[in-house]
Amino acid sequence: MAGKGGLDKLTITGFADPGFNSQARTRPNPIKVMINPDQYSQAMGVCYTKQQGAGGTGKKVVFNRDKGEALELALIFDGTGTVPDAPTKSVDEQLADLKRLIYEINGAIHSPNYVQLAWGSLLFKGRLKTMGIDYTLFAPDGTALRAKVKATFLGYHDNTDGRAAQKLSSPDMTHVVTVLAGDTLPLLCHRIYGDSRYYLAVADHNRLDDFRTLEPGRSLLFPPIAQAGR
Repeated sequence: MAGKGGLDKLTITGFADPGFNSQARTRPNPIKVMINPDQYSQAMGVCYTKQQGAGGTGKKVVFNRDKGEALELALIFDGTGTVPDAPTKSVDEQLADLKRLIYEINGAIHSPNYVQLAWGSLLFKGRLKTMGIDYTLFAPDGTALRAKVKATFLGYHDNTDGRAAQKLSSPDMTHVVTVLAGDTLPLLCHRIYGDSRYYLAVADHNRLDDFRTLEPGRSLLFPPIAQAGR
């Protein structure tokens, strides 16, 4: 909560694991911005796969996966001394702290940190995609006194969390599965429907000549269980 008479500040916290459980040892961590953004943008996307329709005519557009979320925002860093409760660090020092937290390689995990951005109702977990810096105010000697950072973050979740969030194990939706070495049709049916007995219906749906030998890399369409059971 904000202190009396104050406002909550956007806070950026670095983590060393994709579960966002272990806070990174990068210092400082977290970083609390002194000037909140005047706006931010969130974007979402969905990926589809085109599948040949029954009878070889037309194509179906089938849900594959979501593309995740993206967050775009601009942050102001000030070194004029006129912002209440602002750090005494210069703009260059503040930017160095930010880059160390969200952009530079964390040697312990051999990649940039996972980052969480929290402000009001916003709670975004992801990783930095791009960052640009515009310097907008200078002292007479050329020292930067104000800078605007434009950053884009990509939402992050591991495969387990992603599948749970998308409910990809639901038997009531269409699935597109890429065959891996060792996969069998009964095994895939059991994985998706919870029952291997639908393998003949799935073989017919995909017009498979030999369902006993699946070619790795091939995409198979698994219809909703109501259709597979017909």
